[in-house]
Amino acid sequence: MNKQHNKTPYYYAKRHLLKNKPALFGLIVIALAHVIAGGGYLFMPDKTPYANDGAVQIQKQTPGFKVNILKIRKNIDVPSSGFFGWMMNGQDSEYTIVPIKGMPKIVGDSIFFQPFGRERAEIDHLLLNCVKPLFVGPSEKLGRDVLLNYKVEDNLITYLDSDEKIQKITREELEAEFFDKNVEERTYLLGTDKSGRDMLSRLIYGTRISLSIGFISVLISLVLGVTMGALAGFFGGKIDALIMWFMSVIWSVPSIMLVIAVTLALQQRGIWVAFVAVGLTMWVEIARVVRGQIMAIKQKLFVEAARALGFSNRRIIFHHILPNIIGPLIVISTSNFASAILIEAGLSFLGLGVQPPMPSWGMMINEGFAAIGTPNSWHLIFLPSFCICVTVLAFNLLGNGLRDAFDPQTVKV
Repeated sequence: MNKQHNKTPYYYAKRHLLKNKPALFGLIVIALAHVIAGGGYLFMPDKTPYANDGAVQIQKQTPGFKVNILKIRKNIDVPSSGFFGWMMNGQDSEYTIVPIKGMPKIVGDSIFFQPFGRERAEIDHLLLNCVKPLFVGPSEKLGRDVLLNYKVEDNLITYLDSDEKIQKITREELEAEFFDKNVEERTYLLGTDKSGRDMLSRLIYGTRISLSIGFISVLISLVLGVTMGALAGFFGGKIDALIMWFMSVIWSVPSIMLVIAVTLALQQRGIWVAFVAVGLTMWVEIARVVRGQIMAIKQKLFVEAARALGFSNRRIIFHHILPNIIGPLIVISTSNFASAILIEAGLSFLGLGVQPPMPSWGMMINEGFAAIGTPNSWHLIFLPSFCICVTVLAFNLLGNGLRDAFDPQTVKV
């Protein structure tokens, strides 16, 4: 017996898909995007929440920009978020960054440096306060005559940390720690945005936002679309007429109006509103496909046999009919994923989607659009637009490949 006759239709669909080079390219791009989005802070140079650590002195710098960074210690204890918390939300920085020209110099108890982008003379900052978090406020733990919560005795520095505990460090240890932890050269591979934040980090975070909204929105649209389409196609009659009328009403409402309605109903804006709004704009197309497929399949003999055996309508729909339309659902879900990314980008561009400081590709394009006509602003629009184009193209190529793979007329056994 020929073993090929034992293969399932999904085996041939998979084999046909893997031979489709454009679809395979789309699949690789989508897989890479999911790895980047899942890894998140593993790949982001800026590890702070929402990649929001920037300095206006280096705003709108082009890709490949390098600068020396002076990191000044915050006078607060920054709690650790743990590994999983860091992976999901990042870690607040213990430092405030100051871009500088050249290297800072230590003179006595102070450091002298020239800020980037300024032609004025050097400014100074207390060395101890740059390296260690000092207690802010009056305290008499070091004596009533100590006003700055630290004192220097020969080569030993005694100070109060942010918890008002007495700490000691030698001058040599302080200077060595300063050059080890507080001065670094940073390279912004994709430049900086209008607030001096790392573009690469924000684009990576934007990947997570776009894929998350695409996934949740497609999930919402699948639940609503399959349910409504199955009811309309299986029962027909007045139920079908009512559901079709409702779908026609929803289909006629512009996406932006629907988002505004959802925003007013929930009395808030943000990523969850974007999830719901984008999902509610796409379920009608799925419902129409499911309705048509079920109307054709419910006349088959195996459905009549299930009815004769006394199976419930629910079991017939979900256990006997829906498994036979998985192929079309996969194809349309892939296409809707690309549509969801575009809709979210458009909503964020208009300020109706993701809200600052959370980065989104659409919001980044809006910031770049506002900077048109100013120097060094081309990358603010090009980079997020390129990410959107490549991601949407990948999903469309994969969708086309899946459509061909599940089409019996194109699959060669």
